[in-house]
Amino acid sequence: MLSSMLSRRVLIAAALAGPALSPARLRAEELKLNEDGLPHVEWFLQSLLELADDVALAQQNGKRLAVMWELRGCPYCRETHIKNLGDPEIASYIRKNFEVLQLNVAGDRKVVDLDGETLSERRLAEKYGVRFTPTFQFFGESVDAMKAKAPREREVARAQGYLEPKHFVALFRFVAEKAYEKGTLRDYLRAQGA
Repeated sequence: MLSSMLSRRVLIAAALAGPALSPARLRAEELKLNEDGLPHVEWFLQSLLELADDVALAQQNGKRLAVMWELRGCPYCRETHIKNLGDPEIASYIRKNFEVLQLNVAGDRKVVDLDGETLSERRLAEKYGVRFTPTFQFFGESVDAMKAKAPREREVARAQGYLEPKHFVALFRFVAEKAYEKGTLRDYLRAQGA
């Protein structure tokens, strides 16, 4: 028992340290933009913008849904794409465990929320109190359970602003491991030595 706990801790520590030490392979000049001016990531979820379907699809694929809120010209979003998502090890972990939906905090595309309400991206951001970019928002796994909850209570985790690579990957591990059921992200980071 102790050896399995110890080896798990060693693996977690190595996984958390690994991506933070590896160089980002995406260069700023390689960043491509979508029509709305947000950075394009080929492996992000191509969605019909119906959140209930996106949560269900992620679950069907053995993954979780993460929403990345961005704003055109946001320097911290750009940094997140280059340093974090541009790191092959970090990107690989996220791709394996998450479907990532990119939304524009000032956007006009219509999105169907978990409760069935159709809003523009801008209004959805207001509904959830998203004011900073980038913001990563993580929902629960059961659409039925989330429908009756207030918008912010549907989330299991949220991070606002730029995170250094080791904290960034730790955020995704926090959600993938369901560590939010035991404590806060801050507690999790402290326990991981991050």
